[in-house]
Amino acid sequence: MPPQQPKTLQSRGQEPLLKLVLGHRRFLQGTVPRRGNTGRGHLACLLKGGALPLYQRDERTRLPGRRAGTPSSLSGGLGDSDKKAPMAPYHIRKYQESDRKTVLALFSQGMAEHVPTTFLHTLKLPRTFVLLLGGPLALFLVSGSWLLALMASLTLLAALWFLAKYCWTLFLVVSLQTDLSDITKSYFSERGSYFWVVEAEGQVVGMVGALRIKEPTLEKGQLELLRLSVALEHRGQGIAKALVRTVLQFARDQGYSEVVLTTTILQSSALALYQSMGFQKTQQFFFSMWCRLTAAPSIRLTYLLPSAQVSQAPGQGGGL
Repeated sequence: MPPQQPKTLQSRGQEPLLKLVLGHRRFLQGTVPRRGNTGRGHLACLLKGGALPLYQRDERTRLPGRRAGTPSSLSGGLGDSDKKAPMAPYHIRKYQESDRKTVLALFSQGMAEHVPTTFLHTLKLPRTFVLLLGGPLALFLVSGSWLLALMASLTLLAALWFLAKYCWTLFLVVSLQTDLSDITKSYFSERGSYFWVVEAEGQVVGMVGALRIKEPTLEKGQLELLRLSVALEHRGQGIAKALVRTVLQFARDQGYSEVVLTTTILQSSALALYQSMGFQKTQQFFFSMWCRLTAAPSIRLTYLLPSAQVSQAPGQGGGL
């Protein structure tokens, strides 16, 4: 039989193991919820403490990012992407003048992302196919030069790219000359409008605006959702959906009856997101003659809200 160790050595060898077991037991007792608290999560704690409306949380409440890979919307700066964004905390807050440069750059990048999609859409049109095939072929039959026919094809492709780019450039210029020329004045000078940005890791990565429609002929108050955009590397975290919900909640609290927005038929993901949240198609039109040439109509969507009394709580007005 093997010699037995003295009891002192045995107890010494068991001391670390005993401490580990007791420490692990205390850890489990501290993390397992007690009876009566089962099922209460972070949201219940916030509600119990009187959480502020989403559009008023500012930096005081941090919203956790969603798991990467979840679908996001398409709008001003939201495009289809197979890249999975890492999960990161983000929070929605009020726009500040120091955000202006980043907001304009984010919106401009979003517009540029739609150019390749519009170009490919134009190439698939039957009239484009006839033009690209018939034009160079007719030129070859007349001149007998394949080089001339090839140059004609490349020229037509360049013209189609310019057309696709010009549509979004025109929209960008109009936006920069209207509400984005002075965001503070456009969205905070009067009650009933607002502009939010999304901040993650100290950087502005998303934005959305809500502007009151000033039409004296309208019997119902309408709020327009504008400039929804999320940075490419931060998509797939549910930020776009959170921004839309923020606008809808703001509209309810301000007593609006409808929320309207405009997107394009090429932004299929945006269209699917809006419709899944309750928006309905109400109108289809072309933003300009150039957009008509690309057969990319704009779509107007409306979200109907129940009648709500205008909230008088401090800090909820657009001009505050």
